[in-house]
Amino acid sequence: MVSVFLTLGILAAVFVGFNIGGSSTGVAWGPSVGAKIINKTAAAALMTFFVFLGGWTVGRNVIATLGGDIVPQTIFTIEASIVVLFFIGLGMLVANVYGVPVSTSMTAVGAISGLGLATGQLDMAVLGGIVIWWMVSPIVGFWCGAVVGRYFYPYLDRKFAIQQSEGPLLALDRTGALPKPALGPGTTPREAVSTVVVVLIACYMAFSAGASNVANAVAPLVGGGLIGIEAGVTLGTVAIGLGAFTIARRTMDSVGNDLTALPLLAATIVMVIASSITTFLSWLGIPMSLALSTVMTIVGLGWGRATRQATATDLVRGDLDESVSVDAITAETAEEIPRVGEETPEDLQGVEQLFDGSAVIRFVSFWIIGPSLATILSYIAFVLLPIAGTP
Repeated sequence: MVSVFLTLGILAAVFVGFNIGGSSTGVAWGPSVGAKIINKTAAAALMTFFVFLGGWTVGRNVIATLGGDIVPQTIFTIEASIVVLFFIGLGMLVANVYGVPVSTSMTAVGAISGLGLATGQLDMAVLGGIVIWWMVSPIVGFWCGAVVGRYFYPYLDRKFAIQQSEGPLLALDRTGALPKPALGPGTTPREAVSTVVVVLIACYMAFSAGASNVANAVAPLVGGGLIGIEAGVTLGTVAIGLGAFTIARRTMDSVGNDLTALPLLAATIVMVIASSITTFLSWLGIPMSLALSTVMTIVGLGWGRATRQATATDLVRGDLDESVSVDAITAETAEEIPRVGEETPEDLQGVEQLFDGSAVIRFVSFWIIGPSLATILSYIAFVLLPIAGTP
């Protein structure tokens, strides 16, 4: 019977990891795939490798937090681990149905907290520290994006904007005795370097996804001593990789509604900021939503770009032209870059909308409702089903 339950637990972990792979791969590699810098198969392969690297290194800290700090490890029986993983998977399913970026880490903390409340073993100090970081990190992401958008983005756009040429990036030069790689027709050295940088940053984002998300799939099993941490990281990576090679092929296309709606440079900036926040918190052992950091950085970047028409005094007074929206990040940079406060609303009107304000409200609402609902349902389940272990 134990082996049957363990098999069910592993299958539940694979289901969670599979869905994580589908959503996280789209966020990390959607811009690169959309820009035809890399194909979906190569993106999935790189995603799998760097997820493993992130989970094997920094991700161990998050596994320790979810698997033994919020509640004692002895609470995670096989049955309890299956129920916790079920609620994590259920949260992901509901979010996917409503088209909201999945906050797996927050849902996982909610499900485990429900277990702790039902057994009276919840460490409120650890949970409180996690929640505080959840409130601080989106603010940090917003303001990092806002500062870059307001003060630096036009100059970065002028100096580093990625201009893509027609045709392949690389070709084989057959003029010599042996063929050797060379830049493709029309490819400039700047384009080649920029392309490599974009791919490296996508790898960094995949690393941060592994650091934060592998734990969500396997922490209950590792915490209960059902599998070792090395086996857990491997299992989580395989499951995420399976999702990356399958359902992520569609999410890498559909993510165009988020990151790929941005110029590639702006998407790259967002990826760096969001990945750095997530990796740092994972190093501290804090389960963090990569989607939350990403969305709030996009909002901050667009807001900062839109407010370049106003001086700091105008912003304090609230004197910002209402006709300018945060879609200004898509506006083309002028030949002569005006200083802050000198741009006009016409200069900042973008060619397409960066994000829908109602969508952001929906995202934030689900980030609050999701973990709360997971906590409540988990609490009810463990009160009705006395299957948890004892301290």
